[in-house]
Parts: sequence; structure tokens; C-alpha cells
Amino acid sequence: MAFGGFSQNANSRPIAEINMIPLIDVMLVLLVIFIVTAPLLTHAVKVDLPRVASQIDQTPQEPVRLAIGPDGEVNWNGESVSREELSLRLHTAANRSPQPELHILADQAVPYRHVAEVMAEAGRLGLTRIGFVTDPRSPR
Repeated sequence: MAFGGFSQNANSRPIAEINMIPLIDVMLVLLVIFIVTAPLLTHAVKVDLPRVASQIDQTPQEPVRLAIGPDGEVNWNGESVSREELSLRLHTAANRSPQPELHILADQAVPYRHVAEVMAEAGRLGLTRIGFVTDPRSPR
């Protein structure tokens, strides 16, 4: 910092000006760096991809509707199933390609334990697309 001369007069005070030269030098160096590196960031490899016509398999997969009653009874697409049968069907559904969506319809009075058990079993067997079905009408 510049503090003035070496004289000890009462008039010699520190100079309160900012030296802009170093700031301008740094800014010019940064500008040059950005000008040099900007074209490198937009560089892309040109690839000539083959052109083929194919159809996407659009077979809609029927979702599995799994209803859980207030007493813990489980229905697979409207058919009552036991816990062992549920495990077997979930395992079969998990091995299908593509995996079906699992729509869980749980009664309001169902203890959370029953829903959690069904979800844990589905997750353990590899089903990843699980959703809850709700009534869109406003609550009473």
C-alpha cells in the first residue's frame, strides 16, 4: 500500500486510493484463459449413427391390483389369496419382463402393519414399481 513520502510533516497522510493495475492484470489473464478454454468445452465427437427402422414394443402391461381389507385379507385382482399364495404370485410377477406395476388398495381401517408386510414382501422379491390407489374425492 502507498502511504506517501518519507517526510514527517503533519501534511503527509496516507493515500487512500486503490491501485487498480494488479486487478486489471488478473482480470485480463482470466479473460485470456476463458477465451482459450471455451472452444474446448464445446468440442464433441462426431459419430455417424446407423439408420434403422424398428418398432418399440408397446404392449401395455396390466397392473396387479392388490386389495387389503380391514381384517388383513389380501385380494389379488379380486381373488382372495393366502400369504403363501401371495408370495408365490409376487415372485412370479417379479420375474416377468417387463415387471407389472403393483397397485395397492388399502382400506382406511387397515392397520399399517398389514400394508407394510405386503410392501416388504414385494420389495424383497424384487418388485420396484409399487403405488397406492386413493379416492380423489375430498374427505368427509
